[in-house]
Amino acid sequence: MIEVLRSGLLTTIQDLGRPGYAHLGVPRSGAADTRSFRLANRLVGNAESTPCLEFTLGGSSLRFHEAGRIALTGAPAPIRLGGRPVPTDRWLTARSGDVLEIGVPEYGLRTYLAVAGGFDVPKTLGSCSTDTLSGLGPAPLQAGQRLAVGCSPLPPPLVPDCVASPVPGDVVVLRYRRGPRDDLFTEEMLNRFGSARWEVTAESNRVGTRLSGPAITTFSTDQLPSEGMMLGSIEMPPSGQPIIFLADHPTTGGYPVIGVVEADDVAVLAQTRPGTPVRFQRVSARASSLTTT
Repeated sequence: MIEVLRSGLLTTIQDLGRPGYAHLGVPRSGAADTRSFRLANRLVGNAESTPCLEFTLGGSSLRFHEAGRIALTGAPAPIRLGGRPVPTDRWLTARSGDVLEIGVPEYGLRTYLAVAGGFDVPKTLGSCSTDTLSGLGPAPLQAGQRLAVGCSPLPPPLVPDCVASPVPGDVVVLRYRRGPRDDLFTEEMLNRFGSARWEVTAESNRVGTRLSGPAITTFSTDQLPSEGMMLGSIEMPPSGQPIIFLADHPTTGGYPVIGVVEADDVAVLAQTRPGTPVRFQRVSARASSLTTT
């Protein structure tokens, strides 16, 4: 059993989401940074889809009421376990009574906690994920809440005990493919979009990352019918400021999609804080298929 002492800005339970329900208007949801999420589970010996905790900008503390194996990945926050500083990106042993304190990350946005055996919470439509858009899944964690931990019959994980976190550069570069509605933009606007330096705004959340920069407008004033949306879609509202859809994105939208960010780079985007500079790098369909396989 794990007790929540301090919940922080936003702490949710996440797995790999609930795919297959978009036709019913249900988003996939799931971990915003799937690379860090999967790594956390691998480090403690869990299946990669096992539920973890996703912390946004840290500020949380938990008490362990029984011993267990844990790992923290993602945004490298200062961590104390039982009063001792401990590293991220490796598996650790939490003793009964230990308090885990998660500070504000030095960089990045979301930190993940995996425990051996996972968190034992009810599933909704096959997933334990908290969806902040639809309200499906468990509510965000609150102080005083207690979380049950599943059984872990697995032996210690046969993986390296330390994996380095990537250090972000001065500018985050996102690979993207044009379309499906790039035909609604002039070549000048498409070039402006691809060459501009954008900045992540404070209005970003698990639904989407909002960017500010030069206005990108269409040459058509016709209103589009609602169309299906996917993870990484770059929607261009009338303001001309892009919205890039993340894990809790809606299943449909009515604004033109100028392009789609590569799946691998969505995890990078999910770790960008407000004020982070962003540039786009266009890739061909063939190059895209090679980078995601």
